[in-house]
Amino acid sequence: MNEEFIPLPQILHSSFLILHSPLTLLVLIGPTGVGKTELSLRLAEAFDTCIVSADSRQLYAELKIGTAAPTEEQLRRVKHYMVGTLGLTDYYSAAQYEAEVMKLLEQLFKEKEVVVLTGGSMMYVDAVCKGIDDIPTIDNETRALMLHRYEEEGLDRLCAELRLLDPEYYQIVDLKNPKRVIHALEICYMTGKTYTSFRTQQIKPRPFRIVKVGLTRDREELYDRINRRVDQMMADGLLEEVRRVYPHKDYNSLNTVGYKELFKYLDGEWTLDFAVEKIKQNSRIYSRKQMTWFKRDTDIRWFHPEQETEILAYLRSQM
Repeated sequence: MNEEFIPLPQILHSSFLILHSPLTLLVLIGPTGVGKTELSLRLAEAFDTCIVSADSRQLYAELKIGTAAPTEEQLRRVKHYMVGTLGLTDYYSAAQYEAEVMKLLEQLFKEKEVVVLTGGSMMYVDAVCKGIDDIPTIDNETRALMLHRYEEEGLDRLCAELRLLDPEYYQIVDLKNPKRVIHALEICYMTGKTYTSFRTQQIKPRPFRIVKVGLTRDREELYDRINRRVDQMMADGLLEEVRRVYPHKDYNSLNTVGYKELFKYLDGEWTLDFAVEKIKQNSRIYSRKQMTWFKRDTDIRWFHPEQETEILAYLRSQM
């Protein structure tokens, strides 16, 4: 009989309950194109359970081809959650994802002792496994103001301002990522405090066990898969999908590999062949960033995707 989901207050008083709870979140992660989708399906089938997506772009219902979202056949094989739930203009954050998935898991664990979480969005995986800092939600007025300033003044001007308002965060943030820079400034303006002051990075206790499996391939093998996947996406109609969402191209939901390159083609700045090559190149660069992030997590046990027998044996040994 499945155990009831253990309320968080109880967990805070007893680490014994966590260690001996039958409730387990199987986390399957790895870089883009490594082969997470098929293996996640097979693991979910092996444990008679469902899949929660940790892909920040598969949340958007209109982005199916370019995000390699689960197909209708795959959705019939295994029940998926956190896929196709948002519109392109919806604002969403890792903090919202954490809150929604934790609430979802509370319900799922009433019926299942095991749930599979899979995806390559590093912050979303960490939001569920480790928790995310309690950073204030930005009000609409502040968000509109900062977006207007970004459009009018440009990223360099905002970076210079961040250096003055929060020099500590300025030293570590990706200064070429407008979303990160703008968000930090939004916090500074709205609260009168630095963004750094909210970044405690404390790991939150979870009322279930977390077992992490990472998938990896040799770089040459992975890059070849990425290149072939981009070609397949184009054959499946990625360009037509991009044309459909073009009117919304300035929204953050579309500031992602596969879409922003083809927007350049539709704007007449790049040829189609060049845009496709840039998708491949940027996908490879993103895969390296993912691996750099994941490699910092010593809780991940790494396998080649074809080591399914070994992966299953490892997972069962952890339960």
